[in-house]
Amino acid sequence: MAATADPPPVPAPRVRAGGGPGAAADAAHLADVAHRAGTAALAGADTAAFPALVDRLDRAVLRSIAAVLHDTAGRRLGAAWTGPEVADAIGAAPRHRWIPGRWLADLAAAGLAERSGDRYAPPPRPRRAELTALRAELDTARAGLGYPPELTRYLRSTLSALPRLLRDETSSQELLFPDADPRTAEVLYRDNPVNRYLNAAAAAVVRGLTPADPAGLRVLELGAGIGATTAELLPALAGRTADYLFTDLSPFFLDQARERFADHPYLRCERLDFAADLPPGHGGLDLIVAANTAHNAPHAGRLLTGLRRLLAPGGTLLLVETCREHPQSLTSMPFLVSANPPRTDARAGTDRTYLSRAEWREAMAGAGLRPEVDLPPAGHPLTALSQRLLTARRPPENRSRR
Repeated sequence: MAATADPPPVPAPRVRAGGGPGAAADAAHLADVAHRAGTAALAGADTAAFPALVDRLDRAVLRSIAAVLHDTAGRRLGAAWTGPEVADAIGAAPRHRWIPGRWLADLAAAGLAERSGDRYAPPPRPRRAELTALRAELDTARAGLGYPPELTRYLRSTLSALPRLLRDETSSQELLFPDADPRTAEVLYRDNPVNRYLNAAAAAVVRGLTPADPAGLRVLELGAGIGATTAELLPALAGRTADYLFTDLSPFFLDQARERFADHPYLRCERLDFAADLPPGHGGLDLIVAANTAHNAPHAGRLLTGLRRLLAPGGTLLLVETCREHPQSLTSMPFLVSANPPRTDARAGTDRTYLSRAEWREAMAGAGLRPEVDLPPAGHPLTALSQRLLTARRPPENRSRR
């Protein structure tokens, strides 16, 4: 299924503020509008090969991780390894000791290691020619998926830094933002086909929103980071927004946002750790945005319940979320997760970073939100990357009750 070079015009979305029999039809229409907007943003990219390319990239990263483990720990280990043995051989920091076990389990799941109980026989140490081929495979898969060359450089830098990352001698943040340069993060969150699709679809959803207050829309963005999604939403909000509160835990991102979005006087920046607390207030927001960040909450259901409280009746929650952890993220994401508080939702007692699509929809419904847009649609090649746009609305108040 490939995107067309000249997509049909995207109709204006119509969003019904109330519920009732027409709500489901309106949600389906909105999802169709958002999908067509996302498809248009693909700019003719041929996505048919994406599932195979995702698998190639995942396997290349896993084989590269195995090669690093051979180089750094293999001589001190036997023919079969355990996660704790690898952690000891490399000198992993206490909070990162679980990570080698995760790598070994993923190698086994991909058929690249043989598992017997808690021990794993890894693939043989690759020869120099095989390492050269692995580096080429990383770049070939990256290019086929439409990511700029910065992704290859980032993967190579994180792979070479794995022992130092495990020992807490460097951090994923330092590798993602070398010399405070956001270009690599832009590649991961904006300058690629799947994020162009998701951000354009999100903007289409936002265009259909009606403010609860005639003064204009009131928006909260959580964990806004480099503002990759913000930059796509602001044009859709232009001329009808009273307040946009851009929040993040890091002063670095807040300073960048103040400079980058200085032309939008209604945009404010504040520090917020949403995993610990949410802003005060009740029922005044038309839109809450959380792109690639809501999974950082210790309990997704409690976060969504708190966000429902902040939404006005008929208000929209918009999430961009990865719904399955791919091996290509195993050189970075586990080190970020180690710094987070323990999960207490469906991920409790596991090493999972993300919730599944079904778990997010269940958490939305459990928080009293009505799931609406869920993209890309089933069967679309972009689903291979496991990133999704999920929106839900706070149902309107039933004014007929006495």
